[in-house]
Amino acid sequence: MEECKPILNTGLRGVTIASTKVSDVRGEEGKLIYRGYLVQDLAESASFEEVVYLLLYERLPSTAELGQLKQQLVANMPVPEGVIQAMQTFPANALPMDVMQATAAILAQYDPEIREQSRDATERMGLRLIAKLTTVLAAWERIRSGKAPVTPDPDLGMAANFLYMMTGDRPSEEVARFFDICLVLHAEHSFNASTFAAREVASTRAHIYAAISAGIGSLSGELHGGANVRVMEMLLAIGEPEKAEGYVNQVLDEGRKIMGLGHAVYKTDDPRAHILRPMSRRMGELSGETKWYEISRILEERGKAAFKARKGTDIYVNVDFYSASLYYAMGIPTDLFSPIFAISRVAGWVTHVLEEQYADAAPKPMLYRPESEYVGDYCGPDECSFVPMDDR
Repeated sequence: MEECKPILNTGLRGVTIASTKVSDVRGEEGKLIYRGYLVQDLAESASFEEVVYLLLYERLPSTAELGQLKQQLVANMPVPEGVIQAMQTFPANALPMDVMQATAAILAQYDPEIREQSRDATERMGLRLIAKLTTVLAAWERIRSGKAPVTPDPDLGMAANFLYMMTGDRPSEEVARFFDICLVLHAEHSFNASTFAAREVASTRAHIYAAISAGIGSLSGELHGGANVRVMEMLLAIGEPEKAEGYVNQVLDEGRKIMGLGHAVYKTDDPRAHILRPMSRRMGELSGETKWYEISRILEERGKAAFKARKGTDIYVNVDFYSASLYYAMGIPTDLFSPIFAISRVAGWVTHVLEEQYADAAPKPMLYRPESEYVGDYCGPDECSFVPMDDR
């Protein structure tokens, strides 16, 4: 009888591990859906705080409910002084994502409900994380630059508050809205690597700070959260719009990729890219330097055409392609691009942790425990015999 061997699913591609009501990515159709709503509609009409409410409570809020949530978030934005003091001991050249991950764990030590395991307590802790990590990132940019952190303004929303706390200047309504839309677009994306990491940790019944720290750690990897950094590095290397077409040909001749083109899931343009494109152009106009948008546009058009001509297949633009030039035009340092992804996505991670631990109102998570195939063949088909130190 032929031996039955396990089927390996490298990277868990095509493996469904859980059901979710949080979001749906329909790659063939180019659709991203949060709780039943197209991300385009949310980006056009909703604030980030409304999306946080939608993710957590499965519906859009009333005016009163949104006002209450905003008050909760603003009230939770200040970070304990002990956390700021800990951050001030970090070396100035520390990686921002490492700072975010470390600080998320430190924040757990200051949460009065950290030992509580009820859904309500976990939800409150999640709201604190959503609020405080925004402050943490802005504070780190100030600290590493030798400046004092800026206290959040209770009259500003989360997007405007981040820009204010980072720079010390209140942003215009237009720029604040652009950044708010960016937070909406990055808030959730189903079972990607970081969401899976957060849910896997949550399945052990670890507290939510541990799960979110794991999500941040996963997002720090360049294959997940660093794509728009590489896009911006590409744009800076090209330097001028007239060099963009030559760059496309050179990259394809060398068998390399154009950063920001192609996606593991979408088989058409990422719907978020279409929202970010005009914002990148407008932000370039506001900053007085449009060349980064211009280079991006040429790369997209020429890259798609050249790829089609050479490979016979289409390639599509993803969310990272235009977020890079947009953030850069906002004056955001390149190494903060991934942490900004995190301060948005924490809303999705928190929602997934709650779903993982409290689906059907019962705290009975299924512990994630995949199998592996052992391929070690150190001593043939038998186990190795231990050899004492003196005889080795």
